[in-house]
Amino acid sequence: MSTSEVQGRGEALLRQRRYLTHSVKRMMDVCGAAILLIILAPIFLIVSILVALDGGPVFYRHTRIGRYGVPFGCLKFRTMILGADRCLNEYLAYHPSAEAEWEREQKLTFDPRITSIGRFLRRTSLDELPQLVNVLYGDMSLVGPRPVTQSELRHYGHASADYLSVRPGITGLWQISGRNDVSYAQRVALDQAYVATLSLCRDLLILLKTPVVVFSKRGAR
Repeated sequence: MSTSEVQGRGEALLRQRRYLTHSVKRMMDVCGAAILLIILAPIFLIVSILVALDGGPVFYRHTRIGRYGVPFGCLKFRTMILGADRCLNEYLAYHPSAEAEWEREQKLTFDPRITSIGRFLRRTSLDELPQLVNVLYGDMSLVGPRPVTQSELRHYGHASADYLSVRPGITGLWQISGRNDVSYAQRVALDQAYVATLSLCRDLLILLKTPVVVFSKRGAR
């Protein structure tokens, strides 16, 4: 058997292994998301009532980029005031340092748009629970890179191909590695590492570590 034939067979086996991994991962996503939605239904109801108290919508859908570059509506409990986009533009216009932070990190240490209940939901990551519905639809996975906007993809550069090769996740290496305490460049590196070493065992480990990190509020803002 020639060297090229050996390489070709090796590549075929690698593709088959990755296909099997993605298939099992998808089954884990569907079963896990369905079970969690049932268990967490009372929390969904309570949070929905609290969010709706200001008269605004309960859920917020923001366009993010999914696997293969397909955009989808990423669901969250609404954590911002009504007219949040206008508020952000006005705030950045009067605060150059905040504008630079937003340009660099796509986040603000102090964000005037966040409601009182929204601040609690973000610190505890409860605002992301509706993304379990995204998992059922196949837009997201339980574990993977955090979903990004089209403009955020520029931070990934050549690593964007890695991001686009998998479904974005509700949790991932970034979430258990410090979240907002981690720079965007480090976040990209973590996403690259996750894709390069895609493993169901690692996914399970990340899922087990996530509640501990969430309750400790490490890196939460």
